[in-house]
Amino acid sequence: MDIIFGRNRKEQLEPVRAKVTGKIPAWLQGTLLRNGPGMHTVGESRYNHWFDGLALLHSFTIRDGEIYYRSKYLRSDTYNANIEANRIVVSEFGTMAYPDPCKNIFSKAFTYLSHTIPDFTDNCLINIMKCGEDFYATSETNYIRKINPQTLETLEKVDYRKYVAVNLATSHPHYDEAGNVLNMGTSIVEKGKTKYVIFKIPATVPEGKKQEKSPWKHTEVFCSIPSRSLLSPSYYHSFGVTENYVIFLEQPFRLDILKMATAYIRRMSWASCLAFHREEKTYIHIIDQRTRQPVQTKFYTDAMVVFHHVNAYEEDGCIVFDVIAYEDNSLYQLFYLANLNQDFKENSRLTSVPTLRRFAVPLHADKNAEVGSNLIKVASTTATALKEEDGQVYCQPEFLYEGLELPRVNYAHNGKRYRYVFAAGVQWSPIPTKESSYQPLSLLIPRSHLFCSFWMPKALQNWPVPPLMSICTWISTDYSSQTWTGTQKSRPLLRNSGTGLLTAMGLLQPDGVEVWTGERSLAVRTPWIHFFG
Repeated sequence: MDIIFGRNRKEQLEPVRAKVTGKIPAWLQGTLLRNGPGMHTVGESRYNHWFDGLALLHSFTIRDGEIYYRSKYLRSDTYNANIEANRIVVSEFGTMAYPDPCKNIFSKAFTYLSHTIPDFTDNCLINIMKCGEDFYATSETNYIRKINPQTLETLEKVDYRKYVAVNLATSHPHYDEAGNVLNMGTSIVEKGKTKYVIFKIPATVPEGKKQEKSPWKHTEVFCSIPSRSLLSPSYYHSFGVTENYVIFLEQPFRLDILKMATAYIRRMSWASCLAFHREEKTYIHIIDQRTRQPVQTKFYTDAMVVFHHVNAYEEDGCIVFDVIAYEDNSLYQLFYLANLNQDFKENSRLTSVPTLRRFAVPLHADKNAEVGSNLIKVASTTATALKEEDGQVYCQPEFLYEGLELPRVNYAHNGKRYRYVFAAGVQWSPIPTKESSYQPLSLLIPRSHLFCSFWMPKALQNWPVPPLMSICTWISTDYSSQTWTGTQKSRPLLRNSGTGLLTAMGLLQPDGVEVWTGERSLAVRTPWIHFFG
């Protein structure tokens, strides 16, 4: 596994035509941008965690039935400093960098002092964000990097702190119908308070300000939520939205600021300052987008760790939201490079299994309801919200399925009632020697709670079945497409990379394999394809 996860990747600076099996629909045109870790060793130094690697940008241009691939390392300040020194000199979340031993005592003292209140890395390796007509590589720090989507050239660096008081920000923003960006960040001990800040970046410069080139100066604070702890705010990777509300989970997976301030001196990484507090609650904050105020009722659930929200919507006076949740923080530990070895498969079985959980939160709780009564009247879910004596509401989820991660929905249905979620399967075959011989075929319909999943031996792949969505490293589809009709005489075809990761999905037609996204309005939305390495 270290060969897959830990090796350095080469850039592909000039577009190369990919080998296409089957036929790409003529209507599928455009460019897909992705990023992720690509370099884990610099000189003789090595990162500790897979998520620390230097960002490698990827583009897949689909044109006239062909796909052209290129890649280029993000030329961040972090990348440039590391390459110039031929060693890791900028700290990442799981790897603390230390000064050159040849430096004098004054230089070393300055380095220690600068790490007490750290200036974070601009190694933006998690996601690509669109703001107006511009594209940015993002991570979870206060820095993002503008990129050229055609050439993958790295452009200017943007510091969120110049426009909104946040030290950290998510890499999974949301977009409204006008293209405005809604995101969240954490403001640490700013004016004596630690809070979670929801902010909006306009897609365009407001009227009367057209002489300004960038809308960033018009970023506005949407709402702020006080942290339950001044020096130990919650870690969060994403948040949810409906048409009228924002959902934020303040989970007991927290960052100890005092430990973080002394991590460099203690020769510990910043990741070591994260701790999961199993005995604490997970608070569910609901913010009304119309009033920009939190709903006053206090909602909570049991301790859990959530990285990805799936979707959320409003129904019959309730907010229904779906998340991928873990019982603890063991997933992050799994991806230390030292653990990505021949024992990875066995170690992964010891990791908390991700579960797709559905929560329901009542927006207008009945004040006369009896203590212990269920305030949820929505018939489509078995999730409950129990009134407690002190007025708080204890939310218990409906467990829809386990073994899913990296969820996506058709973004046209984001914040609305929806049927399908597309995700990656993260469970290994229970029969290691036959892992490549069995293919998981799965269809998840959250609204109706139907999930059909089984391991299909190759000998049975001619069995007549309706088209199914595969849980794979994915190609997402617009399920309203005629491609996905129960009457069509076709069957799923999955491709296996040979490493246990499924790499593609298609429908086997009489004339060959066709890979579909189902999305025909490419001017509005584009499909997502996730690649590992």
